Amino acid sequence: VQLQASGGGLVQDGGSLRLSCTASGRTSSQYTMGWFRQAPGKEREFVAAVRRNGSSTRYADSVKGRFSVSRDNAKNTVYLQMNSLNPEDTAVYYCGFVNGYPITSSMSSRQSYEYWGQGTQVTVSS
Repeated sequence: VQLQASGGGLVQDGGSLRLSCTASGRTSSQYTMGWFRQAPGKEREFVAAVRRNGSSTRYADSVKGRFSVSRDNAKNTVYLQMNSLNPEDTAVYYCGFVNGYPITSSMSSRQSYEYWGQGTQVTVSS
């Protein structure tokens, strides 16, 4: 499976961006895609995740109410709409992919994902 992430960029405090991640290759009819981010000097942390069938969506507490994840199953693409961005959101954002549906509680775990995209930089200026 190959993942192509895009949509990052530079935005001012309070602005918005939409990231996308498209999966190609040996994808099954059931998969889960997640967004993680890594700021300089910090561990990669969970942001949001969604199952292909929409039965479960998870968000990190730090982004609830500001970020939303959606999907276009026909395109094998997941989007991350990010609103009310602040400098603490500055990071490289990575999408992860796994065929199948991990249990809901593990959707936020890096170890649940088998494939990763190349990352896209999001910079929020104050």
